[in-house]
Amino acid sequence: MRHGSLDTFIDRSADVLAQGPLAVVMAEDGVELATTLRHHLASGFRHVILLAPADLPLAPEVEALVQRVDHDVYADAALPAAVNRINDAAPEQWIYYCYNAEFLFFPFCETRSIRDLLSFHTEERRDAMLSYVIDLYAGDLDRHRNAVSLEDAHLDRSGYYSLARKDAERNWAAKERQLDFFGGLRWRFEEHIPWTRRKIDRVSLFRAKKGLRLRPDFTFTDEEYNTYACPWHNNLTAAVCSFRTAKALRSNPGSRFDIHNFRWHNSVPFEWHSQQLMDLGLMEPGQWF
Repeated sequence: MRHGSLDTFIDRSADVLAQGPLAVVMAEDGVELATTLRHHLASGFRHVILLAPADLPLAPEVEALVQRVDHDVYADAALPAAVNRINDAAPEQWIYYCYNAEFLFFPFCETRSIRDLLSFHTEERRDAMLSYVIDLYAGDLDRHRNAVSLEDAHLDRSGYYSLARKDAERNWAAKERQLDFFGGLRWRFEEHIPWTRRKIDRVSLFRAKKGLRLRPDFTFTDEEYNTYACPWHNNLTAAVCSFRTAKALRSNPGSRFDIHNFRWHNSVPFEWHSQQLMDLGLMEPGQWF
Protein backbone atom coordinates (compact mmCIF):
# COMPACT_ATOMS: atom_id res chain seq x y z
CA MET A 1 0.00 0.00 0.00
CA ARG A 2 1.21 3.51 -0.80
CA HIS A 3 0.87 6.55 1.45
CA GLY A 4 1.41 10.18 0.47
CA SER A 5 3.26 11.15 3.63
CA LEU A 6 4.42 9.83 6.97
CA ASP A 7 1.57 11.71 8.67
CA THR A 8 -0.96 10.00 6.42
CA PHE A 9 0.57 6.59 7.04
CA ILE A 10 0.51 7.02 10.82
CA ASP A 11 -3.06 8.35 10.80
CA ARG A 12 -4.40 5.48 8.69
CA SER A 13 -2.28 2.52 9.75
CA ALA A 14 -2.92 1.87 13.44
CA ASP A 15 -3.47 -1.82 12.65
CA VAL A 16 -0.08 -2.08 10.93
CA LEU A 17 1.75 -0.23 13.70
CA ALA A 18 0.23 -2.55 16.30
CA GLN A 19 1.73 -5.66 14.67
CA GLY A 20 5.45 -5.84 15.24
CA PRO A 21 8.23 -6.42 14.71
CA LEU A 22 8.41 -3.62 12.16
CA ALA A 23 11.24 -2.87 9.73
CA VAL A 24 11.76 0.71 8.53
CA VAL A 25 13.84 1.02 5.34
CA MET A 26 14.86 4.44 4.05
CA ALA A 27 15.72 4.46 0.34
CA GLU A 28 18.30 7.10 -0.56
CA ASP A 29 18.39 5.69 -4.10
CA GLY A 30 17.28 2.57 -5.94
CA VAL A 31 20.49 0.55 -5.47
CA GLU A 32 19.54 -3.00 -4.37
CA LEU A 33 16.29 -1.61 -2.98
CA ALA A 34 14.12 -4.59 -3.95
CA THR A 35 16.77 -6.96 -2.57
CA THR A 36 16.84 -5.06 0.72
CA LEU A 37 13.06 -5.21 1.07
CA ARG A 38 12.86 -8.91 0.22
CA HIS A 39 15.68 -9.73 2.65
CA HIS A 40 13.89 -8.15 5.58
CA LEU A 41 10.53 -9.62 4.65
CA ALA A 42 12.18 -13.05 4.58
CA SER A 43 13.69 -12.38 8.02
CA GLY A 44 10.22 -12.47 9.56
CA PHE A 45 9.23 -8.84 10.08
CA ARG A 46 5.45 -8.56 10.07
CA HIS A 47 5.54 -5.30 8.14
CA VAL A 48 8.23 -3.46 6.19
CA ILE A 49 7.79 0.31 5.95
CA LEU A 50 9.58 1.88 3.01
CA LEU A 51 10.40 5.59 3.20
CA ALA A 52 11.31 6.77 -0.29
CA PRO A 53 11.13 9.75 -2.65
CA ALA A 54 7.83 9.86 -4.50
CA ASP A 55 9.53 9.49 -7.88
CA LEU A 56 11.75 6.53 -7.00
CA PRO A 57 10.82 3.57 -9.22
CA LEU A 58 10.04 0.21 -7.62
CA ALA A 59 8.66 -2.93 -9.24
CA PRO A 60 4.89 -3.22 -8.55
CA GLU A 61 5.22 -6.78 -7.29
CA VAL A 62 7.71 -5.62 -4.63
CA GLU A 63 5.79 -2.47 -3.72
CA ALA A 64 2.72 -4.62 -3.07
CA LEU A 65 4.59 -6.39 -0.27
CA VAL A 66 5.43 -3.28 1.77
CA GLN A 67 3.97 -0.09 3.19
CA ARG A 68 5.42 2.57 0.91
CA VAL A 69 5.55 6.11 2.30
CA ASP A 70 6.52 9.13 0.17
CA HIS A 71 9.13 10.95 2.22
CA ASP A 72 11.92 13.53 2.07
CA VAL A 73 14.88 11.24 2.67
CA TYR A 74 17.47 13.98 2.11
CA ALA A 75 16.55 16.16 5.09
CA ASP A 76 19.02 16.42 7.97
CA ALA A 77 18.78 13.35 10.25
CA ALA A 78 15.91 12.10 8.10
CA LEU A 79 16.02 8.50 9.32
CA PRO A 80 16.21 9.22 13.08
CA ALA A 81 13.42 11.79 12.77
CA ALA A 82 11.17 9.32 10.96
CA VAL A 83 11.97 6.53 13.42
CA ASN A 84 11.01 8.83 16.29
CA ARG A 85 7.64 9.51 14.68
CA ILE A 86 7.01 5.80 14.25
CA ASN A 87 8.20 5.12 17.81
CA ASP A 88 5.49 7.43 19.14
CA ALA A 89 2.82 5.71 17.04
CA ALA A 90 3.81 2.10 17.84
CA PRO A 91 4.35 1.81 21.62
CA GLU A 92 5.76 -1.51 22.87
CA GLN A 93 6.48 -2.77 19.34
CA TRP A 94 9.96 -3.86 18.27
CA ILE A 95 11.32 -1.66 15.48
CA TYR A 96 14.33 -2.10 13.19
CA TYR A 97 15.65 0.59 10.85
CA CYS A 98 18.18 0.72 8.01
CA TYR A 99 18.92 2.19 4.58
CA ASN A 100 18.71 0.49 1.20
CA ALA A 101 21.63 -1.83 0.36
CA GLU A 102 21.85 -2.77 4.04
CA PHE A 103 21.05 -6.27 5.28
CA LEU A 104 20.34 -7.40 8.83
CA PHE A 105 22.10 -10.55 10.02
CA PHE A 106 21.76 -12.09 13.46
CA PRO A 107 22.99 -15.35 15.00
CA PHE A 108 21.45 -18.41 13.30
CA CYS A 109 19.26 -16.24 11.04
CA GLU A 110 19.30 -18.97 8.38
CA THR A 111 17.08 -21.19 10.55
CA ARG A 112 15.52 -18.75 13.04
CA SER A 113 13.36 -15.69 12.44
CA ILE A 114 13.56 -12.17 13.80
CA ARG A 115 10.58 -13.04 15.99
CA ASP A 116 12.53 -15.90 17.57
CA LEU A 117 15.45 -13.54 18.20
CA LEU A 118 13.33 -10.85 19.81
CA SER A 119 11.34 -13.31 21.92
CA PHE A 120 14.58 -14.53 23.47
CA HIS A 121 15.95 -11.01 23.88
CA THR A 122 12.73 -9.93 25.60
CA GLU A 123 12.98 -12.86 27.98
CA GLU A 124 16.41 -11.53 28.95
CA ARG A 125 14.69 -8.25 29.89
CA ARG A 126 16.38 -6.30 27.14
CA ASP A 127 14.60 -3.53 25.22
CA ALA A 128 17.27 -2.82 22.60
CA MET A 129 19.98 -4.64 20.68
CA LEU A 130 23.35 -3.30 19.62
CA SER A 131 24.38 -3.94 16.04
CA TYR A 132 27.59 -3.30 14.13
CA VAL A 133 27.45 -1.79 10.66
CA ILE A 134 29.83 -4.00 8.69
CA ASP A 135 31.00 -2.43 5.45
CA LEU A 136 30.53 -4.47 2.27
CA TYR A 137 32.21 -3.53 -0.98
CA ALA A 138 32.72 -4.96 -4.45
CA GLY A 139 36.06 -6.62 -4.99
CA ASP A 140 36.42 -5.26 -8.52
CA LEU A 141 35.60 -1.56 -8.87
CA ASP A 142 36.27 -1.62 -12.59
CA ARG A 143 33.34 -4.01 -13.07
CA HIS A 144 31.16 -2.55 -10.30
CA ARG A 145 31.73 1.18 -10.43
CA ASN A 146 29.34 2.03 -7.59
CA ALA A 147 31.11 -0.56 -5.35
CA VAL A 148 27.93 -2.61 -4.98
CA SER A 149 27.79 -6.27 -6.00
CA LEU A 150 25.99 -9.07 -4.22
CA GLU A 151 28.03 -11.70 -6.06
CA ASP A 152 31.43 -10.00 -5.52
CA ALA A 153 30.84 -8.66 -1.99
CA HIS A 154 33.82 -8.44 0.38
CA LEU A 155 34.30 -7.33 3.98
CA ASP A 156 37.21 -6.68 6.33
CA ARG A 157 38.06 -9.65 8.54
CA SER A 158 40.03 -7.51 11.02
CA GLY A 159 40.82 -3.90 11.86
CA TYR A 160 37.93 -3.34 14.28
CA TYR A 161 38.40 -1.76 17.69
CA SER A 162 36.48 0.01 20.45
CA LEU A 163 37.04 2.95 22.78
CA ALA A 164 35.35 3.85 26.04
CA ARG A 165 32.37 6.13 25.52
CA LYS A 166 32.72 9.27 27.60
CA ASP A 167 29.93 11.03 29.50
CA ALA A 168 30.13 14.80 29.22
CA GLU A 169 27.67 15.19 32.12
CA ARG A 170 29.88 13.14 34.47
CA ASN A 171 33.20 14.92 33.93
CA TRP A 172 34.00 12.73 30.90
CA ALA A 173 33.96 9.50 32.90
CA ALA A 174 33.40 6.30 30.92
CA LYS A 175 29.76 5.32 30.46
CA GLU A 176 28.82 1.98 31.95
CA ARG A 177 28.58 -0.89 29.41
CA GLN A 178 28.93 1.47 26.46
CA LEU A 179 31.69 1.59 23.86
CA ASP A 180 32.29 3.39 20.58
CA PHE A 181 33.21 0.92 17.83
CA PHE A 182 35.29 1.64 14.73
CA GLY A 183 36.60 -0.22 11.71
CA GLY A 184 35.90 -1.07 8.11
CA LEU A 185 36.01 1.51 5.34
CA ARG A 186 35.29 4.37 7.74
CA TRP A 187 38.55 3.54 9.53
CA ARG A 188 40.70 2.78 6.47
CA PHE A 189 39.53 5.85 4.56
CA GLU A 190 38.94 8.12 7.53
CA GLU A 191 40.35 11.15 5.72
CA HIS A 192 37.17 11.13 3.62
CA ILE A 193 34.78 10.57 6.55
CA PRO A 194 33.73 13.34 8.99
CA TRP A 195 34.80 12.32 12.51
CA THR A 196 31.18 12.41 13.70
CA ARG A 197 30.32 9.60 11.26
CA ARG A 198 33.19 7.17 11.82
CA LYS A 199 31.52 4.95 14.42
CA ILE A 200 30.10 1.64 13.23
CA ASP A 201 27.86 0.85 16.21
CA ARG A 202 24.14 1.38 15.75
CA VAL A 203 21.26 0.47 18.09
CA SER A 204 19.16 -0.73 15.19
CA LEU A 205 16.65 -2.94 17.05
CA PHE A 206 14.62 -1.48 19.90
CA ARG A 207 11.28 -1.63 21.64
CA ALA A 208 9.28 1.57 21.18
CA LYS A 209 8.16 3.52 24.22
CA LYS A 210 6.69 6.93 24.94
CA GLY A 211 9.22 9.75 25.05
CA LEU A 212 12.11 7.71 23.66
CA ARG A 213 14.22 9.51 21.08
CA LEU A 214 16.78 8.26 18.58
CA ARG A 215 19.64 10.72 18.20
CA PRO A 216 21.39 11.51 14.89
CA ASP A 217 24.35 9.32 15.98
CA PHE A 218 22.00 6.31 16.28
CA THR A 219 22.04 6.20 20.07
CA PHE A 220 18.98 6.69 22.27
CA THR A 221 18.05 9.13 25.01
CA ASP A 222 17.51 6.17 27.35
CA GLU A 223 21.11 5.22 28.14
CA GLU A 224 20.27 1.59 28.93
CA TYR A 225 19.23 1.19 25.28
CA ASN A 226 22.82 2.05 24.29
CA THR A 227 24.50 -0.70 26.31
CA TYR A 228 26.07 -3.74 24.67
CA ALA A 229 25.15 -6.11 27.51
CA CYS A 230 23.12 -6.32 30.69
CA PRO A 231 24.98 -6.19 34.05
CA TRP A 232 25.08 -9.95 34.56
CA HIS A 233 26.15 -11.47 31.21
CA ASN A 234 26.73 -10.79 27.52
CA ASN A 235 23.70 -10.39 25.30
CA LEU A 236 22.95 -10.99 21.67
CA THR A 237 24.23 -8.52 19.11
CA ALA A 238 23.49 -8.28 15.40
CA ALA A 239 25.22 -7.05 12.24
CA VAL A 240 23.94 -4.70 9.55
CA CYS A 241 25.95 -5.59 6.46
CA SER A 242 26.02 -2.42 4.44
CA PHE A 243 27.18 -1.17 1.05
CA ARG A 244 26.26 2.38 2.05
CA THR A 245 29.74 3.66 2.93
CA ALA A 246 31.37 2.09 -0.12
CA LYS A 247 28.65 3.53 -2.33
CA ALA A 248 29.11 6.98 -0.82
CA LEU A 249 32.89 6.91 -1.18
CA ARG A 250 32.51 6.01 -4.85
CA SER A 251 29.87 8.66 -5.58
CA ASN A 252 31.43 11.57 -3.70
CA PRO A 253 33.76 13.56 -6.01
CA GLY A 254 36.06 14.26 -3.07
CA SER A 255 36.91 10.56 -2.66
CA ARG A 256 35.96 8.85 -5.93
CA PHE A 257 39.18 9.68 -7.77
CA ASP A 258 41.40 8.85 -4.78
CA ILE A 259 40.10 5.30 -4.33
CA HIS A 260 40.82 2.67 -6.96
CA ASN A 261 40.33 -0.46 -4.88
CA PHE A 262 38.71 -1.20 -1.53
CA ARG A 263 40.42 -4.57 -1.15
CA TRP A 264 43.47 -5.01 1.12
CA HIS A 265 45.29 -7.96 2.70
CA ASN A 266 42.50 -8.38 5.28
CA SER A 267 39.63 -8.48 2.76
CA VAL A 268 37.65 -11.70 2.45
CA PRO A 269 34.63 -12.61 0.31
CA PHE A 270 31.35 -12.21 2.18
CA GLU A 271 29.60 -15.56 2.46
CA TRP A 272 26.14 -14.14 3.25
CA HIS A 273 25.95 -16.38 6.31
CA SER A 274 25.70 -15.59 10.02
CA GLN A 275 28.37 -18.15 10.94
CA GLN A 276 31.05 -16.16 9.14
CA LEU A 277 30.12 -13.03 11.08
CA MET A 278 30.21 -14.90 14.39
CA ASP A 279 33.53 -16.55 13.53
CA LEU A 280 35.01 -13.11 12.83
CA GLY A 281 33.65 -11.77 16.12
CA LEU A 282 31.37 -9.32 14.38
CA MET A 283 28.29 -10.36 16.35
CA GLU A 284 27.61 -12.15 19.62
CA PRO A 285 25.19 -15.06 20.20
CA GLY A 286 25.21 -14.43 23.95
CA GLN A 287 23.27 -17.16 25.78
CA TRP A 288 21.23 -18.09 22.68
CA PHE A 289 22.27 -21.53 21.48
